[in-house]
Parts: sequence; C-alpha cells; structure tokens
Amino acid sequence: MSSSAVPFLDLKAAYLELKPEIDEAVARVLDSGWYILGEEVEAFEAEFAAYGGSRHCVGVANGLDALHLALRALDVGPGDEVIVPSNTYIATWLAVSQCGATPVPVEPDPLTHNLDPARVAAAITPRTRVLMPVHLYGQPADLDPLLALARERGLRVVEDAAQAHGARYRGRRIGAHGDLVAWSFYPGKNLGALGDAGALTTDDAVLAERLRALRNYGSRVKYVNDEAGWNSRLDPLQAAALRVKLRHLDAWNARRTALAAYYDEALAPLDLVRPVVPDWAEPVWHLYVVQLDRRDAVQRELAARGVGSLIHYPIPPHRQRAYAQTAAAAAHLPIAERLADRVLSLPIGPQLERRGAEAVVDALRAALA
Repeated sequence: MSSSAVPFLDLKAAYLELKPEIDEAVARVLDSGWYILGEEVEAFEAEFAAYGGSRHCVGVANGLDALHLALRALDVGPGDEVIVPSNTYIATWLAVSQCGATPVPVEPDPLTHNLDPARVAAAITPRTRVLMPVHLYGQPADLDPLLALARERGLRVVEDAAQAHGARYRGRRIGAHGDLVAWSFYPGKNLGALGDAGALTTDDAVLAERLRALRNYGSRVKYVNDEAGWNSRLDPLQAAALRVKLRHLDAWNARRTALAAYYDEALAPLDLVRPVVPDWAEPVWHLYVVQLDRRDAVQRELAARGVGSLIHYPIPPHRQRAYAQTAAAAAHLPIAERLADRVLSLPIGPQLERRGAEAVVDALRAALA
C-alpha cells in the first residue's frame, strides 16, 4: 500500500467534485469588480443564516476572529472570566485571551469529550461573564443545561461551532441556541472555504449590527468610526465558494455519517473506545475519534500501511507554552490530559470511498494485533 493510499482528508478531491460550480462562482466575483464585502457576502450570509435557522449571519475573516469578535460584542474585557472546555483547540482559549479576559477551563464528559454541564456551575465566580461550549468533532454539546444555567446566573452563551456545520441538537440545527454562534470555514471543515473564512450567527439584531461594525474598523458609514474595531471581513471569493459548498453540505455530511456507521460496526470487536453519541445529538462527523492504548505506536503503524490519521489534540491548551505563565498551567485537568494521550482521528472526509474506509479498518486491525 502506498504512503498516500488513504489520506486523512483529500481537499483536492473535494474541489474537483465541484470544480465547474466553484470555478463559475469565482469567475463571477472576479468579473464583478467588487472584492470587499458586497452582494456576494450578503448572499452567503442570508443563505447560511437560513440554513442554520438564525435571523442574522455576519461573515468575518476566520474562526478565531469570529470567537474574538463575539466576546468583544458582549463587552468582555480585562477582569472578566469565560468558561471554556479543557479539551478543545487552543483558538477557543485565545479568543478569550485576546480580550484581556481569563479562560477558565472545565473538564469534558469523558464519554462525549464535550464540556460537562455538571462541572460548569462549580467553576462560575462573580467574574464569570460567558459560557463557551464547543461542539467538538461535529457533535453538539449539551446546550439546554448550559443555557438554563446562563439564564439563572445572568451570563451569556457563545457557541464555538467551528466543527459542527449542519449538526442538530434535539432536532434543531446548531445556529442560534446561544447568544452568538462562532463558525470557522477553514478548508478542512465540513463547510470549508478555499482559505481562511469565518462567520457569526445570532437571533439578536443589536449584536449582529454591532458585529458588522466591529469587523469593519468599527465603521457603519464609510470614514465614520463609532468605536475601535478590527479588519476582519469575509472575502467575496470565499463567500462565493461557500455558497456552492453549502448546497452540497447535507449530502456530504450524509456521506460522513455513513462512514461513521461503518466504522462503528467494523471497529466494535477491536480493543479501542469508539465515539459515544447521546440520543439528543445528531453529529456531522467532522472527526471520527477513537481512544487507544499505545496510540503513538498505532499511528506509526497506520502510516506505514498508508493510512493517514491525526491527533485532535496532542497538547491541551493549559499545557501549551502560550499559557505557561498563567494560572491555567497549574490546573488539575486529568480528563483532558488523558484524552490528549489516547485520542486518534481516523479518515472520514466526504470523498473517502468505502474501500478506503475498509483499508483503514484493516490497517487498524493489524496495528492492534
């Protein structure tokens, strides 16, 4: 088996599948002569808001900016605390730090790997302003208890949905459960652009209007700046590509779901821990993450057999050098640390064919033998 027999994700194949539509969309933008914001961005914002069941969508430059600007729109700043998962990509934490606020990590449910609502209440202090659950791996976090807790304590909820395009919580698509929902359209996401891109969705018209100003130098009218904003605008070229891919998102998510079902059945006899999905969750399988003993050795064996895999994530945020001088560095977070030592993400992209998934299972079976 060659070294590229089963790549972790094939972005070129995704482009080639939609090449005529994407090329036409990009050419349309180039021909328009309008290259910042404008009608293409507005069209995508309307379409993505409708898709997720929110009233408003504001396109920004990337997923980290989406998280950061969400907190800025809620006036989070120095002295404030934001509750974040201990087990997440570091961008969730960085958005808090960029505001001068303090990320307060809370451990995940060891079965779902998502923020554990039962642990959140104990982490709330008088300085807490926001709860920031992450819909990790494309599986919704348990939102109802978090939303109830936020209402009870006068807090806001910002959802990090960077991996959850199309996922449903209790039958309703992720998009406007919390005050704001932050999205990444990084190329490898379920809804991926051709470069960096992001957005925020909300039902709150006041927050949406402020975000449109914050992403554009704090300006609503050209050369009139109401506050100190940022330059974080969704590019029309990316918006055009995203409009194409949005039309195919449900079908591509269905392919991921079929692959996950195959993995669930085929991997059942093996000595590993498969993903756990609560009854109320409809994940979109951005990642299919198993837990293994001897994870690193198994990953090397898979690579030798031509199967790509990744670790999401090998170092928890509180163990990163970026947070070495903060109180979080001393936090006792054994669940996040154990997951970091054991998790392995298997190929599950929508362009992966059944025979490729079978090759993954065969390689994993051999590696565990």
